[in-house]
Amino acid sequence: MLLFLGILLIVAGLIMLVKPKYIWAITEKWKSEGAEDPSFVYIVSIRLGGFICAIIALLCFYALSL
Repeated sequence: MLLFLGILLIVAGLIMLVKPKYIWAITEKWKSEGAEDPSFVYIVSIRLGGFICAIIALLCFYALSL
């Protein structure tokens, strides 16, 4: 179970770190009529969330090795 959770979190975290505009296009773009790009604050918050997901995934992998 921890292995699956770790893999899921590392994939989600890396996508959030590398492609925050992709996350915005899927989750938020449809809500606004004329928006072309996400705000700077949105990009920073998504990247921060991606970093936290990656750290938690690494902790899951560490817990498996114990």
